[in-house]
Amino acid sequence: MLEYLFVTGRLAAEALRSTLGRLELEFDYEVAELDISVAALMRAEWIARRLSDARGCRQVMVPGLCRGDLAVIERKLGVPVVRGPKDQKDLPPFFGKERVLEGYGEYRTKILAEIVEAYRMPWEEILRVAEYYRRSGADIIDLGSPPMEGFPGVGEVVAGLKDRGFVVSVDTFDPETIREADDAGVDLLLSVNSQNMDLVPGLRCKVVVIPDFGEGLDSLEKNIARVASLGAEYVIDPILDPLSFGFTDALVRYHETRRRHPEAEILMGLGNLTELTDADSTGINALMAGVMAELEIDYVLTTEVISWARGSVRELDLARRLMHYAYTNRVLPKSLDDSLIILKDPPFETYSEEELVQMQRLVGDTHYRIFADREWVYVFNRDVFARGTDPYALFETLDAVDAGHAFYLGCELERAALAVRLGKKYTQESELRWGYLSGEPDSEEPDSGAHDWLTGR
Repeated sequence: MLEYLFVTGRLAAEALRSTLGRLELEFDYEVAELDISVAALMRAEWIARRLSDARGCRQVMVPGLCRGDLAVIERKLGVPVVRGPKDQKDLPPFFGKERVLEGYGEYRTKILAEIVEAYRMPWEEILRVAEYYRRSGADIIDLGSPPMEGFPGVGEVVAGLKDRGFVVSVDTFDPETIREADDAGVDLLLSVNSQNMDLVPGLRCKVVVIPDFGEGLDSLEKNIARVASLGAEYVIDPILDPLSFGFTDALVRYHETRRRHPEAEILMGLGNLTELTDADSTGINALMAGVMAELEIDYVLTTEVISWARGSVRELDLARRLMHYAYTNRVLPKSLDDSLIILKDPPFETYSEEELVQMQRLVGDTHYRIFADREWVYVFNRDVFARGTDPYALFETLDAVDAGHAFYLGCELERAALAVRLGKKYTQESELRWGYLSGEPDSEEPDSGAHDWLTGR
């Protein structure tokens, strides 16, 4: 007799079978795929009406988010019914197995990290920033230039980076800069349209095709056809416009470009979002990495100019792996990798005030214990029980006997208060969790200058 009948919906069925197959369970089972898209929307009564029998299994497992009285299903099938974990990715620990995400870390989208205004930098600075970007996960180093002016010595820079194992692109429309970079072995040119199309026949590098300035899909299609007729290798960039300046239309343009060119390589530049939106880059990069996974975007161009976009290359490196796994395995990008949850925290539990009061009754010394929940910081010893959110006010209620003890308590109370404000987990004498920034081995970031994003690059 089979042990389990796993009940799920259409979207999760394939991923569930794959997960169960990797577990090497010591019992036999079957999967019942019911006619509903999202398994979490199933109610017990709905399952009972549609599941005719238990298919010879000893018990039935429904998704953990299934609502309703499971007894309804048990009466219908005549076998026990249990709720599994809320997420099928948690099935391995549910059955005492190690949680393994096979293939996690793979990605499709390559990252171009632009060294903005590289044409103004000395070689040593360019190399330092390039190394920083490579450590952050960049696949290609993009050399920023003034769009219509020259980059003196670009050939030496390209050759120097190539000698050190970098893949290099150059971002310019200046003919002499393009030729010099190409002669030095540059891998990719950003960008080509009707304005500099005459250069394409003499180039060895791959080119990025864009619409003519201020034009749309018709212009892009015309430029693609022209580059293709010249026999050049190319990547398509429909151009992602900033929010309030055509962002939604740009997404539609990308979608249509992928539909028309299912096999072509496509590039998306995110600087117009991360640099021109008053919001931390982490969430923007994660969301857009999901969009790029669905559109099967091959390259993403990013920068780290403005302060809130610092770390964008690393964020995209993590996000592309997360979204690639979620998209290819048809699972939500949730409970897979919490590295991009930085300012806030993954779910956690806290002690209640009642539990802390009970704990204090057992304390027989004057050492201070500090706890925090989602509203308050608590500090207590044998003689004192204080609650608040202001570290200074809390400190005033305590008896700090020496400077070292006072310094310790001040640091811990400030950390606990910050945790309450941000919704983070606090544990006394432990650092707060900062996602991928926790324990970052190399935080040295590039010192970049200004950039005119509304010109298109």
